[in-house]
Amino acid sequence: MADSVLLQVLRGSSDANVRFADLRNLLLRLGFTERIKGSHHIFTHPVVAEILNLQPKNSFAKPYQVKQVRKILFQYKLAEGTL
Repeated sequence: MADSVLLQVLRGSSDANVRFADLRNLLLRLGFTERIKGSHHIFTHPVVAEILNLQPKNSFAKPYQVKQVRKILFQYKLAEGTL
């Protein structure tokens, strides 16, 4: 299941259909740590300079935030070896 979410994010063909809980679990599985402030889920990673600040829209992730996650995964090669 998590691999299908990773493929969905990396493919970029359905950014509006990524469930927030699935994206959150994917980031945690890839080594991100999370802190929550209100509706903001703030993710950090030891090798990533950027901070990901995500908020759910109903039960889905916002498409532009899925795009941000994809950019980080490619930029820092975080998805390699997980498929």
